[in-house]
Formats: sequence, C-alpha cells, structure tokens
Amino acid sequence: MPESQEPVHFHMADVRNKRITARRAVAVGEFAPGQAWDDVVQHRLPKGDALTMAELAGLQGAKRATELIPLCHPLPLEFVEVHCVPVAERRVIRVYCEAATHARTGVEMEALAGVNAALLTLYDLTKPVFPALSFGNVRLLFKEGGKKGLWVHPEGMTDAEHAHYQPRAVPGLQGISAAVITLSDRASQGVYADKSGPILVERLQALGADVPGSAEILPDDPARLVTRLRELIAADTRLVLCTGGTGIGPRDRTPEALAEIADRGLSGIGEMFRAESSQHTVLAWISRATAVQARNTLVIALPGSSRAVAQGMDILAPILAHTLQMVAGASH
Repeated sequence: MPESQEPVHFHMADVRNKRITARRAVAVGEFAPGQAWDDVVQHRLPKGDALTMAELAGLQGAKRATELIPLCHPLPLEFVEVHCVPVAERRVIRVYCEAATHARTGVEMEALAGVNAALLTLYDLTKPVFPALSFGNVRLLFKEGGKKGLWVHPEGMTDAEHAHYQPRAVPGLQGISAAVITLSDRASQGVYADKSGPILVERLQALGADVPGSAEILPDDPARLVTRLRELIAADTRLVLCTGGTGIGPRDRTPEALAEIADRGLSGIGEMFRAESSQHTVLAWISRATAVQARNTLVIALPGSSRAVAQGMDILAPILAHTLQMVAGASH
C-alpha cells in the first residue's frame, strides 16, 4: 500500500480461491401479534392478508440482502421460499426463509434478510389493529455447503423442522476399514515430516472410518506400493488413500502402480478432482490424481501437498460412502 493512502478499514471477504459448491441456509424468527392473533390468522386485517404478504416480502428481502448489508456478497439466488406458520399454543407466527444457490460463499445473510423482511411486514400490517407488537428470536437454523459442510445451530431443530428441511450432512464411513499411504522419497528417508498423510487420517477418522492412527510412508517406488496395495486388498481393506507421486516428475509413478492392481479404473473421480481443484489453481490440470477398483477395495491417488489433500477430501468426501457401496455391489 502506498504510504499516502489511508488504511482500509472495511472490505468484503476474499472468496476468490474458494470452490463453487451448492449452498443452502434456513433462518427462522417469530412474530407475536398479541391481541391481534385472530385477525392475523383469519386473514381479516384492514390492510389485507398479512401472512401472504409477509411471505412475498420475505422473498424480496432475501433477494435484496446485498443492498442492505454493505459487506454482503451479491449472489445469484437459485431458490428462495418463505413460510409463515401460526403456532396456536404460543400465539406466535413462526417465519422460515430457505435460500439456496451454487456459489463461493454461503447464503446465510439472504435467509436472515428474508426472515426479517417478513417479520417487518407482519408488524406493518398488524399495527393498525394492535400496536403493542413484538418480534425476534431470529437465528440461523442451519446451513449447508462449502468447506465446513453442514452446520446446525446449537439450539437445534424440532422434529418437524428436521423432517421438512432434511439438512444433509456428508455421509459417514462408519464400519469402513481404511488405510493411508504417503509416497515420498524424502519423507521416507526422514528428510522432512509427512504432513499430507496425517491430514487424510484425521479426515477419514472424522467421517467415522476405521483407520490406523498414522499414515504409512513409502518411497516413490511403484513396486513397493503395488506389494503393499495387494496386501491391503487381500486383507479386505475397503478404502486406501494415497498421497504423492501423481505429478509429472521422473519419480512420480503412483498412477502406474494403481494400474497394476486395478480391476477397473474410475476415471471420473480423477476428472472431478481436477475440475474442482482448478477453482483453486490452474496447476490442478497437470495432476494425475486417479482412482481404481481392485476387488472390493477403492484406491484413490491424490497429490502430495497438504493443501491439495485437504482440498481433495473436501471434494471427495460427499461421494465416498456411495462409491464404496457401489464397489461392494450395492444397487443405485
């Protein structure tokens, strides 16, 4: 920054290096009409049907969130739905706004803006009948997508909310035996510590897989990798993740080793990895990341950098459980 310039105090979050993923968020809030309860729920307010108008206003509020919130990214919303649900036992109107898109950042603010616009509209249409109104308890119910996947508010959701919105977490790998192999001459010689293997172990454990507490480290030797993979396949290990040896250097031979033990290749997994990773770096297109099926074992070869394997797990995690079911012979 030139010395003559003042420091920048505000800026939009930089999302240029994030992947475009499916994003969804649901927000909720409550309106208390007090003595005007019957007028609201029976659609007899002087200005008109408050519930229907609030739902329309909520749609408009979600679409205009970026105009009201200075640092909110403008997003091409693909879906918005607002519901006003009377809760008779508490005499409140519970307002929900669901927003969804494919983007580099989430749609929480759009969902919250939709709820607030609907609540303000309920207030505006009801105040001629009974001015002592209140609204609040606005919060995000849950959000999906991006690096962190599913997040649910600590206050939780009711059974009805869960059944209606069906928040989708990344499918787990409970009961799946897995192994991680790092391919690196220097790491195997102790020149530097393996950083990629532990990331894969941690991510697999987080998904519930049965994986040893540390990665195996082998040199960039395809013959040794083939021998180890055959041992793991014979032991009925369901998933093997390899890191390293997928580049175009003279010692990068991991894809060739996988070809030796493969019953069939799963080229789409490598193609998906390159396509999704290219949103982070154009160098993804020279990666030879690949996947194969050997009997009932799925073997995936990822690049050797810690950043690439972390991004690779973000990309692969949503499809691993289903792919393993297919490898085991399950129907679609």
